[in-house]
Amino acid sequence: MEENLKQHPTKVVKIAFYGPESTGKTTLAQQLAAEFHTLWVPEFARDYLQIKWNATQQICQPEDLLPIAIGQIQLENEALSEANQYLFCDTNLLVTKVYSEMYYGYCDPILATAAQNHNYDLIFLTDVDIPWEKDDLRDKPEDRHATLATFEQALKENSKPYIKLSGNKEERLEKAIQIIKDLDKAISLGFNSFDFIEIFHRKINLETLENQFLILKNGLPKITIDRPAHINDGIVTVSNDEAVYHANYFDEKNKNIKLKKFVPASGAASRMFKFLTEFINDFRPNEESINAYINRQNDKNLSLFLVAKEKFAFHDAVLETAKTLVSDFENANKDTKDYAFIKAMLSPKHFDFANKPKGVLPFHKYNDHIATAIEEHLNECVSYATSNNKSNLHFTVSEEHQSGFETIVNQIKSKFETPNNCTICVKYSYQDKATDVIAVDMEGNPFRDDNGQLVFRPGGHGALIENLNRLNADIIFIKNIDNIIQNHIEIVTLYKKALAGIVLQIQENVFNYLRLLDSSVVSNENLNEIVNFLASKLNISVLDDFSKYTKESKIEYLHNVLNRPIRVCGMVKNEGEPGGGPFWVRDAKGNPFLQIIEASQVDADQVKILEKATHFNPVDLVCATKNYQGQQFDLTQFVDKNTGFIVDKNKNGKPLKAYELPGLWNGAMAKWLTVFVEVPLITFNPVKTVNDLLKPAHQAPN
Repeated sequence: MEENLKQHPTKVVKIAFYGPESTGKTTLAQQLAAEFHTLWVPEFARDYLQIKWNATQQICQPEDLLPIAIGQIQLENEALSEANQYLFCDTNLLVTKVYSEMYYGYCDPILATAAQNHNYDLIFLTDVDIPWEKDDLRDKPEDRHATLATFEQALKENSKPYIKLSGNKEERLEKAIQIIKDLDKAISLGFNSFDFIEIFHRKINLETLENQFLILKNGLPKITIDRPAHINDGIVTVSNDEAVYHANYFDEKNKNIKLKKFVPASGAASRMFKFLTEFINDFRPNEESINAYINRQNDKNLSLFLVAKEKFAFHDAVLETAKTLVSDFENANKDTKDYAFIKAMLSPKHFDFANKPKGVLPFHKYNDHIATAIEEHLNECVSYATSNNKSNLHFTVSEEHQSGFETIVNQIKSKFETPNNCTICVKYSYQDKATDVIAVDMEGNPFRDDNGQLVFRPGGHGALIENLNRLNADIIFIKNIDNIIQNHIEIVTLYKKALAGIVLQIQENVFNYLRLLDSSVVSNENLNEIVNFLASKLNISVLDDFSKYTKESKIEYLHNVLNRPIRVCGMVKNEGEPGGGPFWVRDAKGNPFLQIIEASQVDADQVKILEKATHFNPVDLVCATKNYQGQQFDLTQFVDKNTGFIVDKNKNGKPLKAYELPGLWNGAMAKWLTVFVEVPLITFNPVKTVNDLLKPAHQAPN
């Protein structure tokens, strides 16, 4: 009996249709067989039971199920020899098993085992969102959703690779055709059916994955740095009076435009507390003192933290919890108290700071309250990103952390709205799973975890270009979640507005020139004026043979150069902070242009050029993302995909490699019109480690 239920081995891609009665399985099987010029396998039970009904007026009984199963597999096996690459199966034995259990409360073990063992490259679960059609054999018009749920649960319990198909007949067919083509692509890349299902649900483009494999195999071209950008050579300076002028220009113009502040805030604070986590993991409380640990590890960060811990905004709250962890806390020795304090900070049972996003952490202590980074961003937002009594703030967050952000925003929003006579609109977005990148092992094969599952990693902050691309605003301020300040908000506001004023003035000129190029009255003098503007204001030199172009070609070339998003980036003097900086780099044709470069993007022989940098990128950007016709640019079209990163990591002790997308303010904006402006160092106050909160910018003035 079991032999008659075995599937024949084959290289044909087998696709089965599975679901309750009257859900379009037969129609789809026929349509797809015609589309792909191959065969489809009809449902054996339909003819078998129709014959029985016609002869005896009897419906299906338990003893019919094994003959039906055997007949179905015989049809499937016979069709394999004539199938052309694909075979579409109107049903499978799992359908028979489910109906057996639904109608009779039992399934023959032989049938159940065969249904579990049968394999298909893909199963389409057909939804119940099309009308039920009556015939002699159908009898379940009611509870269709409950029946569908039973069918889907069986797929999960038997670990079958499936995708649910919904929509009308035309929509289902269109979806199915594309899914099958993608499956074919996935198979050609070496993925199995379960890999494909995961890729499908992540909405990752297979051509993107293929490109990632090539990058990880062949590497990325290194950036060719020409020289660091310096004052008057790629970096513009503005005096205080000039900053006031640009800020006033912005204030005059912002009544007619929509402003938005964009704050990447999705990462957890694990690096911020890294040295404390290492202490908890490595310290041997019964064998050594904390001072001995500090000397053993040369841990100056821990020493500073313990000496100054009373200055942290979270000190009092953490101390109260620490007291509950030690009996007779007041009479305990200093090491015991300090150890309990750090345990309270990091323990998942208590504050769990290292696993929370930076935005929700207590950053600053005021006379009457403790402020989180979220609160400081709201304060900044109303200061420089308000237009027509409305201030728009957008956080990118992890989905599981959004409620924490919302709670804080709802608690404090009114205290900024009322005195500033504005309404604050706060929105959130997540880093799209479709931007995750695949990891590979050292041989270049997809890396798999201990359960055989593919391993994907977040694509880095460059993935946020997709989030930025969905924002509807004329001017967008970009600033990291941890770069906020307790003091000198006036200076921060002045220079943010100044950068925005510069953006608007550049944009006004660019738009005027683009409209001129569109007109029929553009002259050679106009073209020369545009070339001079590009060189003097945007640091862009036209190609060497530009003078030889026809007038029409010059117009087309200049139009293409000008019709781009605009960014003005604040730059601070380099005082040794890790991260990117402003440089002149050369493109594939040797033409120089301005770019923000990270050390990992250059060859070792160019490190000396990096070391000569005088300025640092604090991620202080103001962007204009609409074109001269008022339409939103597709920002993904201005990404330099050759400027990503290849990173070496490990998972569960196994080494892996992964590709990270071009950084948001690096390669993701490489093809934007770019201006670098020096801003005061006081405007840059990131919190990379918890001890950064001890710096004057994060402490209340005496």
